[in-house]
Amino acid sequence: MFPPTRIRSCLPVMNPLFKRVRPHRPFRQTYHQTKTVSTQTQIQKTKWMNLRAIFTRWMPLGSVMYVGWCYIRATVNYEVSKVEIKFYEMFPFRITSRLWGKIAACELPTSLRSFVYGTYVRMFNVNLNDAAVTDLTSYRSLSAFFTRALRDGARFISAAPCVSPCDGVVLNCGPADTDKIEQVKGVTYSLEEFLGENKWSKNTSKSYYKSLLQNKNNILHQCIIYLAPGDYHRFHSPCDWTANFRRHFSGKLLSVNPWMARLIPGLFTMNERAVYVGEWKHGFFSMTAVGATNVGSIEIYSDPELRTNTKGKRNRVEELPMNNVKHCKGELFGQFNMGSTIILLFEAPPDFKFEMNAGERVLVGQALTSASMQQSR
Repeated sequence: MFPPTRIRSCLPVMNPLFKRVRPHRPFRQTYHQTKTVSTQTQIQKTKWMNLRAIFTRWMPLGSVMYVGWCYIRATVNYEVSKVEIKFYEMFPFRITSRLWGKIAACELPTSLRSFVYGTYVRMFNVNLNDAAVTDLTSYRSLSAFFTRALRDGARFISAAPCVSPCDGVVLNCGPADTDKIEQVKGVTYSLEEFLGENKWSKNTSKSYYKSLLQNKNNILHQCIIYLAPGDYHRFHSPCDWTANFRRHFSGKLLSVNPWMARLIPGLFTMNERAVYVGEWKHGFFSMTAVGATNVGSIEIYSDPELRTNTKGKRNRVEELPMNNVKHCKGELFGQFNMGSTIILLFEAPPDFKFEMNAGERVLVGQALTSASMQQSR
């Protein structure tokens, strides 16, 4: 008796109807074929199950899915749950930001600079006419392009007592008459958590809010300005004031996009920030540079000891008493690598009103109040 496989392979010869039909392959695989298939299956499994796959496949995929989900949630005005916030905070944004900072600082070949920077200009609508150097090939790295200087006369510094410290979009501005301050409409953050313990004032009031004020008839005002990736990334002193204390919170580096600020309450109290506290003509004044995702570092020209986005625990707080460092209105104060946020908190009379509204775009040197603008004319 012939085995079934041999009979099937002879069918095309026996029957002329099967002349064009190929001989039937044996239904049993050989040992080598089975071993090859099993090896390929194991390789495919290990591509998605090893430690390298977590960083190269799962984390980018999860990040894209989560960001897309946040956009969907933002469009329908849903409140983000605490679980989602904790999940978002688990991403290693400090590590990725340090890596991005090193990549951005690498020198690019001259032949690639026009293409790389030109693509960036088109993507983020960068206005090169305001730059001191418009030749893209003269910038050695992305970091040098991000922190480009302005040409002389590109910005007019108003004669108003207080002006905008940077280019950007106003997230919120107005009086801050309670310990809970709005970062955007309907979403708040704690004043004490943001500034930290009051060690710079002699006022011993039990109320943290009142301990900041030097004049009981005044109230606090705030202005939050978001710097987009295409904006001018240096920031200036908004008024004539004196800084006498600095506190550095090495927190997280979550995104500070306007849509993210609407989703996460207390976002500015979580992120890394450098708080500078002092006085101006009305009393208390503070200027805070808030870090964000992919912001390699925050540099303050008058404070070379400041080091941001360094390795270590996230809850570190560093304090530095400053010997009454004077800052003149309009002078350079510091710079961001990529975009971030500047927050002004200052004491002023109750009738101090801002000229701009949330969502409006401002430029360096623009007067903050209508009354101030009338004084400057």
